[in-house]
Amino acid sequence: MKNLATLLTLAAAVSLAASANAAESKGETLARTSGCLACHAADKKLVGPSYKEIADRYRKDKSAEAMLVQKVKAGGKGTWGDIPMAPNAHVKDEDIKTMVQWILSLK
Repeated sequence: MKNLATLLTLAAAVSLAASANAAESKGETLARTSGCLACHAADKKLVGPSYKEIADRYRKDKSAEAMLVQKVKAGGKGTWGDIPMAPNAHVKDEDIKTMVQWILSLK
């Protein structure tokens, strides 16, 4: 019986880890297919800041997710320098939210 409980606990942990990786992978996939990786990378500055820099700046800000979703949708300038970020009106709001959640999860 003890082995069964251990096995079930292990199976639940693996399932949760797989779910978390699937969500992260979906955010990364959406960033790739939406053209975001032309200017951003997960761990180094390209044209825009790295996703890890963005996560570090906004991770503790409770209002960051909504603000970043709006900024990705509308575009922006000035937060990270003089180079503007083009608007991404072609990307669905739910996809932007998934990408922003993925970005904010990066460490």
